[in-house]
Amino acid sequence: MNKKLMILGASILQLPAIEKAKEMGLDVVVVDMDPNAIGFNVPGIEKEIISTIDIQAVITAAKSHKIDGIMTLATDMPMRTVAAVAKEMNLIGIDEETALKATNKAEMRKALQLSNVPVPKFYVVNNKDEYKSVVKQFNVPFIVKPADSSGSRGIFEVKDIHNEDLIVEAYEYCHPFSRVGDVVVEEYMEGPEVSVETLTVNGECHVIQITDKLTTGAPHYVEMGHSQPTMLSKEIAEQISKVAKAANKAIGIKNGPSHTEIIVTKEGPKIVELGARLGGDNITTHLVPLSTGVNMVECCIKIALGEIPDIKKKWNKGSAIRYFDQKPGCIKSIDGIEKAEKVPGVKQISIVHGVGENITEVTSSGSRIGFVITQGTNVIEAKTICNKVLFMINVKIEESYENSSNSNV
Repeated sequence: MNKKLMILGASILQLPAIEKAKEMGLDVVVVDMDPNAIGFNVPGIEKEIISTIDIQAVITAAKSHKIDGIMTLATDMPMRTVAAVAKEMNLIGIDEETALKATNKAEMRKALQLSNVPVPKFYVVNNKDEYKSVVKQFNVPFIVKPADSSGSRGIFEVKDIHNEDLIVEAYEYCHPFSRVGDVVVEEYMEGPEVSVETLTVNGECHVIQITDKLTTGAPHYVEMGHSQPTMLSKEIAEQISKVAKAANKAIGIKNGPSHTEIIVTKEGPKIVELGARLGGDNITTHLVPLSTGVNMVECCIKIALGEIPDIKKKWNKGSAIRYFDQKPGCIKSIDGIEKAEKVPGVKQISIVHGVGENITEVTSSGSRIGFVITQGTNVIEAKTICNKVLFMINVKIEESYENSSNSNV
């Protein structure tokens, strides 16, 4: 009899896990509240149209299907559901305390600080008066972020710490994104940003890859590109790995993946945040296999089922993803994709928001037009191919203000 795996989420983010699980010959139960989610189109799956954060409903479904394992991929919201089901059915997974620490930035910061894992100076507030009080403690720029949001939603940097209007604007922008109402205020960290992709097996944390990041910068810091392996020195990479492993231990991850974001400051690597799941933005589904040969999705499925994953690197190549630049307006045309797809090293070109759609500037990960993924013999080659292909694709946007004109992006 085949083992049965429940996957929480049926969006494009979870699609690689659904397809890989079927490819592995497993019986697959997929949970999502959207009956039209793309993952439900995979042949041979069992569907449960339930919210992935409706813990009791998911537990009931998991019991009725008599599942052997449960997981999600590249999203934080269902992690507490994974923990609850794992506890109820005695399955492999993170515990409820770890799920809280990995999905609430305030609890995460406290746990890391308690274990002496390097973090920026921070405060947790739950109303505007507390916020106005703690910002007076900063003599450097600071970041305001919701305690429990994801996808770069609600993040705001205050560069001018003497601008009272900007300080209030930051709170008012951020606070609605926090489901629990708490807001984290932390010092702005300067330095290159990376993420660390890890797999923990029976309590031992293994660093699979370190990813260099490219963001929009202030005020929202939305990710616009990633590349592997990191171009930082071997010495710094070792420091990053050490901090990431310490963070995983502090949060309490004993089995499963993590995606740890780190900024290398002049004092050394410090944690931005940690997710007890695979990295999004195609980092672990596409870039890691392209650069290392390690299939992290398959590894996570095996860990969830209590099996030993193959985490050995098969090669050392380069991989990269870059997102299209954009401005507010209506997309009028997108040309050059077919020619760009034929460029050696191009692995995928995806358009998320197409012709006829109104778009904004990039304020969150969901607002980005699309992306290009490439592989090279090394990271420099992979990045070069990405930039070449983006130049080849012509996106025309009609700006949405008065006296607009066509512009190439």
